[in-house]
Amino acid sequence: MNTIGFKDESENSGEEVLKNESELAEAEIPSGEKVFKAIPQLTPREIVAELDKYVIGQAAAKKAVAIALRNRWRRQQVEGALRDEIMPNNIIMIGPTGVGKTEIARRLAKLAGAPFIKVEASKFTEVGYVGRDVESMIRDLVENAVAMVRTERTTEVESAAKLAAENRLLDILIPPVKRGPSFNVATDEEIEGNSRTREKFRDRLRAGKLDSSEVEIDVMVDQMPAMVMGPMGMDDLNMQDMLNNIMPKKSKKRKLKVPEARLLLEKEEAQKMIDMEAVAKEALKRTENSGIVFIDEIDKVASRGGSSNSGPEVSREGVQRDLLPIVEGSTVNTKHGVVKTDHVLFIASGAFHVAKPSDLIPELQGRFPIRVELQSLTEEDFVKILTIPENALIKQYQALVASEGMTLEFDDESIKEIASMAAKVNDDVANIGARRLHTILTTLLEDMLFNAPDNIESKTLKITAELVRERLNAIVKDVDLSKFIL
Repeated sequence: MNTIGFKDESENSGEEVLKNESELAEAEIPSGEKVFKAIPQLTPREIVAELDKYVIGQAAAKKAVAIALRNRWRRQQVEGALRDEIMPNNIIMIGPTGVGKTEIARRLAKLAGAPFIKVEASKFTEVGYVGRDVESMIRDLVENAVAMVRTERTTEVESAAKLAAENRLLDILIPPVKRGPSFNVATDEEIEGNSRTREKFRDRLRAGKLDSSEVEIDVMVDQMPAMVMGPMGMDDLNMQDMLNNIMPKKSKKRKLKVPEARLLLEKEEAQKMIDMEAVAKEALKRTENSGIVFIDEIDKVASRGGSSNSGPEVSREGVQRDLLPIVEGSTVNTKHGVVKTDHVLFIASGAFHVAKPSDLIPELQGRFPIRVELQSLTEEDFVKILTIPENALIKQYQALVASEGMTLEFDDESIKEIASMAAKVNDDVANIGARRLHTILTTLLEDMLFNAPDNIESKTLKITAELVRERLNAIVKDVDLSKFIL
């Protein structure tokens, strides 16, 4: 078993001695080669069940995503050379705005237990234009993986870091008795008394009785100020990191309350205990084998109607050509090392109102073999969206009103009326899916939210179908008015 030694200068020999040995045994630091426990892998049915808590309908899209996510785990169980031959089946989700494409991606990130990044295709430009190149999405994915592994390692060493920070605080509050020259030797009674005092202060520190006290600690600061660079070159140069590594670290004394000082010291001690080379190595491995990239708004880089002769169409097709090698498998240089994208899963989505999936270049189409179409939302779907999800809009507004010590109640008929109006406005004005519910509810509750809490007599706000019709009927019936308000 590895144990942590802290130097006690009260000993003649200056040897490292164990303090609070039982606690240090519990706070054992894992080696850099330790295999971390991954988030329990969910079956496809369990993945769909989790997505159902937040996304209404869209069974086909959920099924495709669930299979793709589970296949990442299945591939890891395959032994031998065949594992490298199993390529991910990339997915393209097609559907109007506001039907759940991005929400599926957000929830998938939490379920994946793997490096995940969501990017907008419209942010990237062809190499040679000013803007981000497509390789930056892989570099960002690696950064997410590094952050994920670092968090895991920090959790592993948390108890050891807390104890080390505690000892540093005690050294400031009650400095240990030092062994001086032979003519000034501390007696055994002084050493024992100092040890007892330190333990008493340790108990007080843990009980929070010293939280109001201030201590002066040395905090490491960067000598170089943060730099803001243009869109070109920041991904490749990593100039800020280079300068930070060149310039030596400098410590600065700061007076802080004990709880704040403790947090800073815990962070410092945790960083000392973490092997960042091992973290980077593990992050690169996870990125290559289980990384997921969600590319939103991919229809924005499709050439309308297949035209690619002039104007911005040239750049759009250029982004597709740059994206192609990343999706089909290439090598990307990052500041943490080289990453191969052969087994990264890519999920793309787009509304495709103007362009069609067939307007993408054929090579890119071939790299997204699985296509799922998301359906437009109906009035019944709106009722479910308002009530069923754990983050339903009605629940959100009820929580906001509850912060004022008031209660917001919706009866069943009012919810149906709101859903009906949302569906009607989507049909008459523009179909923006579930986002229409935000505008409807904001307009409906505007006066109540403005008057609460000082200008409303009742602590219970009841929303009825009559009230909904009274507030919104005139707006819904007037198409021109709906365009501006809803």
